[in-house]
Order: sequence, then structure tokens, then C-alpha cells
Amino acid sequence: MVGSYRLSLELLSLLIGSLIAYQAVDATRRIAASRTPAHRVIWYGVGAWMVGLGLWSVHFVGMLARLPQAVGTFDPVLSTASGMAALAVGLGLLWVADCAVMGRLRWLGGSLGLGVGVACIHMFSEGALHVAGGVTYQPRVWFYWVLLCAFGVAAGLRLMHAFRPRPMRGLYVRRAFLSALMGALIVVLLDFTTRLSYGDRPVSTLEASPGTVWLGSVVGMAAVLAMGSALALSELVARLYVRAQRLSGSLDHLNSRLRHLATHDPLTGLPNRHLLAERMERALTHARAGHGHLAVLYIDLDGFKTINDTLGHGFGDDLLRAVAGRLAGALHINSLARMGGDEFVAVLEHMRSPESALRIAEQLIGLMQDSFDVRGTALRVTPSIGVAYYPLDGESVEELVAHADAAMYEAKDGGRNGYRCYDPSMRDRAMRMLAIQRGLQTALEDGSLSLHFQPKHHGDTGALVGAEALLRWCHPELGAVSPLEFIGVAERSGQIARLGEWVIREACRQLRDWHDRGLAPVRIAINLSPMQIQQPGLVQTAAGIVGAAGLQTSQIMFEVTESMAMRDAERTTAILQDFRAHGFEFAIDDFGTGYSSLAYLQKFQVRQLKIDQFFVQALDQGGHEPRAIIAAIIELAHTLGMEVVAEGVETQAQATALRALGCDQVQGYLLARPMPAAEFERRCLGAVHAGPMQGGLCSPAGA
Repeated sequence: MVGSYRLSLELLSLLIGSLIAYQAVDATRRIAASRTPAHRVIWYGVGAWMVGLGLWSVHFVGMLARLPQAVGTFDPVLSTASGMAALAVGLGLLWVADCAVMGRLRWLGGSLGLGVGVACIHMFSEGALHVAGGVTYQPRVWFYWVLLCAFGVAAGLRLMHAFRPRPMRGLYVRRAFLSALMGALIVVLLDFTTRLSYGDRPVSTLEASPGTVWLGSVVGMAAVLAMGSALALSELVARLYVRAQRLSGSLDHLNSRLRHLATHDPLTGLPNRHLLAERMERALTHARAGHGHLAVLYIDLDGFKTINDTLGHGFGDDLLRAVAGRLAGALHINSLARMGGDEFVAVLEHMRSPESALRIAEQLIGLMQDSFDVRGTALRVTPSIGVAYYPLDGESVEELVAHADAAMYEAKDGGRNGYRCYDPSMRDRAMRMLAIQRGLQTALEDGSLSLHFQPKHHGDTGALVGAEALLRWCHPELGAVSPLEFIGVAERSGQIARLGEWVIREACRQLRDWHDRGLAPVRIAINLSPMQIQQPGLVQTAAGIVGAAGLQTSQIMFEVTESMAMRDAERTTAILQDFRAHGFEFAIDDFGTGYSSLAYLQKFQVRQLKIDQFFVQALDQGGHEPRAIIAAIIELAHTLGMEVVAEGVETQAQATALRALGCDQVQGYLLARPMPAAEFERRCLGAVHAGPMQGGLCSPAGA
């Protein structure tokens, strides 16, 4: 076709062909990297549209560059058919390339099928351009078309698939180079197919058909802009997606870590009671569906408290970790949980018979007979295990745990280092524990909780210097329940944080009420439980409550037991520093019964040490040792700038001895029992002088 070659359109078709190749490689990679079906569908649609547009455009422009005659008219129907065929080929090309390993059958079959599609595009495109003389389609020409197109598709598929698994960074230049080669291949194949169609017939001069160049340029530039924009948008979306995935990965990791902290015991790494409840619900569902028998084992360690108090909480924590590891080795770790302290619960499911639970309990008892090596010291603890079966002993998580707990106490009462199965004779104790647990869930709303206040008096003058707030509970059915009973249940059931927050709010409310009615202020001491002090944000919560009540934080003092403070001395030091930074003061309760370190006692920088009543009551025995111990505690506290409070003072002899030893404050039944707020106000605050934190004697009971 001498004289029919239009260089501008030929170069434009080369550019479009290169963009087609680049677009196909890019879309294939995006599809392979997509993680969800929706993203794959989107990339399939965008890729097929752009590749199809490019195939239609390159045929249109390429033929205009080589037409032997000027274009007469333009057939929109055949042009539309050519476009639809191009879209189908684009979609098919992406589908054939979308595989991890391209087998020979997929490669050759796909190449042949796509070759037929490309030949149809070419045929429809030529038919849409009404050229003088027309085109004659002979079988031989059609066969050559398909063969050439299949060869080109096969080469393109190999190049596309070679790029599919590679990382995207650092390959832009190489991809552009290979895309240019593929574009040249497309143009060469187009030239061959055009020559097969028209042969060497005479042509018109270029000057005779200026509209051909204009039409090809408009179509080609529109295609280039569309594909270029699509590639730029694709790259932008991909970069944003990568950033979003990284952020999502960081958030997923953070959420996973937070969930782990919320559902696992920080000391042993075992599931906590909350996660145990979730897994027990699933286990009950399986058991109800007939998938084996289910039992709950409640495990408590015999002798742990003695080790903990004697050797210190560092030894105790290491021992608990060792025990948890040994138990988890015998049980599936997901079926074992730490309830708190030295108590563990195991859920046994998919058992063939109920007797399997007893064999496992015996196995655990035998496993615990060997001592534990903790910091070079051989320590031995034995288990007391309670067993409860579903559905014989309960049909809910609460009932099964409560009944297994009751059976465990029976095992302790029966000599320890053994197991007991729940039976109806234990029902009263278990039902009481369950009633207490359920009652605590509504105690904050039904008004059954109250605060009693026990005064603290100056050691010499007997003047009121403060009070300790003590939680009392009158159950609607059980009546008055001892704090020793319901506090333990609250700790085991995870309700202690709510109760502790209520105590702080109620104490602040009462202080605010006394202040508004013109009564002189007193400092209120509030006890914190071991579970409560581990509560995240406790300091901020307490400060917020005090601030909302319009009080000064110096009006609230918190008390923690010596054993709790030394359980994790480093953590306790940090917590106390945080409390002091907010203006709160602290007292160490039950001092002398734990395992204190003088170094940590100095770090704690508490305001008061409260001598345990065991030493106070021993003063009545007249021996020298109690007086010597109390004198040493008072001397130590005064040296460190702390006040000393003696609790449990019940006789005049005790009060006289403490006064002689220089004890700063005394507290006990001799002076006043804990009393409701109204009685405390009547008996004690009425005698308080105007000075802050000063007062007179409380009036005697019955006044």
C-alpha cells in the first residue's frame, strides 16, 4: 500500500498499544492483590473497560493510518459491535491471566479464544469504515487473522503473568519498557492483518483525505487521555489503599492487644472470667446439642496464702505462673481460666462420660504433688477441686460455677488435696452465693447498699480526726450480709469495681451534704480491694468524682492492705505516686501481717500506717513482745514522717498502752462502732469544732 502510511496516526497507535499493555498488567496485579470479592469485581470492571477501550481505539486508529482509500461513511452498528467485542476480550484477558500458575491448557486455550475475539474486533472495525472498493473476507485471510492474533495474545499473557507476583515498587521503568514492546507487537500484528485485508491495491494520496487524520487523532487522543487518567487514578487508589491497610493493620493489632488484655489474666496469660463465660456459653450450646458431656472444675490452691504472706508476693506471683503452666499442660489452655487470687476454673467438654471429669481431677491432683522450683526454692501447693456437671448440677454458667465453687469448699473442709462433686446437700451454700452474686447486680439501684462510718480519734485527746467509710449491704431476702462474704463474691464475679466506685461517690455525696449544712469537714478513709486497685483509670475516676462533688482531694484518704501493696511493689509505687499527684493521701492497712520491705515502704510515702488489730489485742496478754512490736512500728513510722493508727481497740488497757507508746490515732469498738451516716452526724459531727480536720469526742452510744 504505497503512499497509504500516515506517520502521526501510526505513532499514536503505538502509544495506545503500549498503554493497553501497561493497563492490562496493572489491572492483573490489582486483581491479584485484592483481598475481598468486591475489590476484585471493581478491578475487573475498570481493567476490562480500559483494555477494551484501548483495543477498539488501536484498531480504529491503526486502520486509519493504513487505509488504501479515503473513508466514505461510518457504520455505528458495526463500530458498537467492535467495541463490545473489545470489552469481552478485555474481560477474558484479565480472567485468563488471573491465576497463580498458568497451565499450558489455560494458556493455549485462552490465547486461541482471545485470538478469535481480537480477529472479530478487527473485522467489525474494518466493516464500520466504508472504504471504496470494500474488503473481501476469505477463509484463508480469516485463518491468518486468528493465528496472528492468538500468537500476539499468547506472548502478552506470558509477559503479564510474569509480572503478576512481583512487588510493585521499583518495576515502573521495566514495566514501561515491556509495555512498549508489547505495544509495538500490537502495531505490527495490526499492520499484518490490514495488509491481509487490503493487499497491494492502489491508494489515494494523503492530501485527499485530511478528515481521516483528524478523525484518527481525535479518537486516539481521547483513548490516551482516558487510559492515562485511569492509570493515574489506579496508582492513587492503590497508594491510598496501601496506607489504609497499614493503618487498619495497626488498628487491628491494637484492638487485638486490647481485647487480649481485656479477656486474659495479666499475670498468668490465661483467659479471665469474662472470656471463660463466653466459652462456657459455647460449650453449653454444644452440650445441649448432644455433643458429649460437660463438667466444670473449680480449683483452689491449698497453702498458697501462707507462702504468699511468708515469702512475699513476688514468690507468690511466680508460683501462680508455674501452677498455671502445669495446669495448662494437662488441660487445653482455652478450657482453663484464672478467676483471681489462687483460684482457677476448667471447663471440660466433649467428654464420653461423666466419669472422665473425675479421672481428670485425679490427674490434676497427682500432677500437683511435685514441688515447684521458684527462684531456687522448692514450694509445694495442693489443689482442692470442686466438680459440677451439666445438666445435673445446673443449666447456666452462673449455676455451674457457683455449684463447683461450693463443692470446692467442701473439698477444703474435708481435708484438702482432693475433690468433691456437687450434691444437693451443698445447695444451700451454693444458692446463697448465687443469690449474693445476683443481688449485687441490682444493689446499686435498689438502695440496699449503705455506708457506715467508724470514727478515728486522736491518741492523746480523743478528739475526732476522721472516719473510715465501711460498706454495708442489706439483701432484700437474705437480710444483712457480712462484707467478708459479699466482698469476696464481688471480687470473684468481677463486680468489685462498680461497688468501689459507688463507695467513692456515696462518701463524696455525704461529705458534700455535711458541708452544705455547715458541719465542719472530716477526712474520710476508703478501702480499696486488690481487684479494684488494678482497675485502669481508677485515679482519674476518683479525682473526677471528688471534683464533681465540689470537694478537695485532701478530704479523701484511701487504704490498701500491706499484703496488697507488696503484691506488686513497683506497680503500687507508681499507683500511689499517681494518687498523690492528684492530691489524695494513702494509708497502709493491717500493717505488720504482711511481708514489707523498708525500701518500698519509704518509696510508698503514705500518710498513715494502721497497726493490725492482732498486735493491738495482744496487748491485753501483758507480754513484752506486742509492746515491742508496736513501739518499733511507731518509731519507724515517725522516722519516715508517717502517722500511726491503731485499729481494733476494744479495751481501756489497750488505749492506755497505745497512748503511752505515742500512737497518733486510735480506732475501735471501745470508742465507737461503725454507724450509719445520720447517727455519725448526731454523735460525732455535732461536737466538731470549726477548725479543719479537728473535733471533739463522739458522744457515747445511746446519747
